[in-house]
Parts: sequence; C-alpha cells; structure tokens
Amino acid sequence: MIVGLGIDLVSITRMKKILAQPWAGRFMRRVFTPEEIAQTASSPKPEEALAAGFAVKEAAVKALGTGFSGGISPNQIIFTRGMNRKPSIVLSSTAQQVALSMGIKNISVSVSHTCGMASAIVIMEKT
Repeated sequence: MIVGLGIDLVSITRMKKILAQPWAGRFMRRVFTPEEIAQTASSPKPEEALAAGFAVKEAAVKALGTGFSGGISPNQIIFTRGMNRKPSIVLSSTAQQVALSMGIKNISVSVSHTCGMASAIVIMEKT
C-alpha cells in the first residue's frame, strides 16, 4: 500500500550556478553526504548528477509528508545507485525514524534528466 508519493524538479542550470559560487562547498556539505559528493566527482556532468540528487531528496521529504522540518535535513536522505545503476535512497537519523513510524517497508526511486531539468519521483510503501 502506497503511503507516500513525492516528485520534484531541479534546474540543472541553477545547480551549475550554485556550484560556481564561493559558498558552494558549504552548500555541498550541508546538502550531500561525503559519499554522494565523491560519487558525483567522477561524473562527466556533476551539475546534472547533483541536480538529480537534490531532486531525490526533495521528493523523499514530500513522500514522507514532512518537508525539511522537524529535524529532517537533506543529508539524512542518501541517494545511491545500486546494481545496474538502479537509483535508491537510504534514510538515516530523524528521516529514518519518521519512515519507521509510518511503517514504510519499501522505497522506490526514479530519476530522469533532460532539457536542462532533473526530476525525481519517490514512492514509499507499507507491506
């Protein structure tokens, strides 16, 4: 049974502009985990990968129904790619506690980017 659905769009151009700012490092550390930053460092288009990662985080908090509030921060939602580069997320800290309280057992993630936009959909389900 679906208990949460979130979708988000992020401008790749906007992410590229953020990465050019003097405060980009601070933004990256606040939003992404060291592992996520390392994964995108090897990407041929880091701004595209980071925009997709940010969209995933936004879609996840929408699916939780919390937004980034109540102690949930972006770096508690870890965007990963598993076998065959299948996108997934791992929740930690408060985000994980909220998901457990909702009875969430399965999280599905889909990511796409085209025409200067990155999009993500997150579906959270109880069993």
